[in-house]
Amino acid sequence: QTRPLRAPPSSQDKIPQQNSESAMAKPQVVVAPVLMSKLSVNAPEFYPSGYSSNYTESYEDGCEDYPTLSEYVQDFLNHLTEQPGSFETEIEQFAETLNGCVTTDDALQELVELIYQQATSIPNFSYMGARLCNYLSHHLTISPQSGNFRQLLLQRCRTEYEVKDQAAKGDEVTRKRFHAFVLFLGELYLNLEIKGTNGQVTRADILQVGLRELLNALFSNPMDDNLICAVKLLKLTGSVLEDAWKEKGKMDMEEIIQRIENVVLDANCSRDVKQMLLKLVELRSSNWGRVHATSTYREATPENDPNYFMNEPTFYTSDGVPFTAADPDYQEKYQELLEREDFFPDYEENGTDLSGAGDPYLDDIDDEMDPEIEEAYEKFCLESERKRKQ
Repeated sequence: QTRPLRAPPSSQDKIPQQNSESAMAKPQVVVAPVLMSKLSVNAPEFYPSGYSSNYTESYEDGCEDYPTLSEYVQDFLNHLTEQPGSFETEIEQFAETLNGCVTTDDALQELVELIYQQATSIPNFSYMGARLCNYLSHHLTISPQSGNFRQLLLQRCRTEYEVKDQAAKGDEVTRKRFHAFVLFLGELYLNLEIKGTNGQVTRADILQVGLRELLNALFSNPMDDNLICAVKLLKLTGSVLEDAWKEKGKMDMEEIIQRIENVVLDANCSRDVKQMLLKLVELRSSNWGRVHATSTYREATPENDPNYFMNEPTFYTSDGVPFTAADPDYQEKYQELLEREDFFPDYEENGTDLSGAGDPYLDDIDDEMDPEIEEAYEKFCLESERKRKQ
């Protein structure tokens, strides 16, 4: 009987004889066959499910493939909302297309309204909308008798601005729409560039005045959402506004901070909102978080560092007046505090209970104030007291 031929064993088929038992315990390694990829460099571009590529496909053809100009503009605005990174590469082509399509006063008015609505109805589009407005204000060639793009945009904003007092005290939906307008105007102030005859670039002074009055409207109606909007606006524009006011010798930011202090002391807003306001006051006291490189090379002293005493503990006199090491009569007040120590035999200087038994009422109180917030609040009380004495 003829035995069938077999191929010589490969390196993977060989099993060492001396360790047959241990080898049997291990799974045999099987090499999978190599499969050829069916992917092609000529395959159509992939888009995730739900993604609309209509704008990309018809972009090169401009607005001719769209039934109306408004549909073309709205499609581009939605495209920017989804892909803000495409602004730099596509804005030039968009402006060129508009110069060929926007040829009437009504078309320009419609363009302004579409951009305004997108910037005030989509929260994440206010910044991009302001950049878009700045670019179009310098690159759209149409300038009808009713005004150019920037003039019509400012007129549209003025329409909303004139009802600020009613909007700030309106219902929740009205206030929400008003807040979106306020933040968009803040972005416009930062991004809308006005080029002078000599080539210098400035910001629109009319927007600076408008933001000041909008802040007045918000603080005059100290509801939580109005105050939160004011905080957002000041975080966004506070440093630029204060620099501009200081150049003109105005003290508007001091007046705003005073209004914030009054709101914290008197308004019936929530505790969280009061903490936000205190945080804003602290941010402004640190020059809006801007750090000067020269300060790192000088040793901090009470004369050159306004925050030198920031981490010092706050004490209180017998009349409840706060004081720190920054007060000129600190030693005298502190000595008085030490003399009153006998009135608190069961407590250390830092307030630690030494008696071992806690107050059941005080034990139930959960003081959740963040240490950083508490420090800011103490500093705020100190500054308020100092201003009151002046």
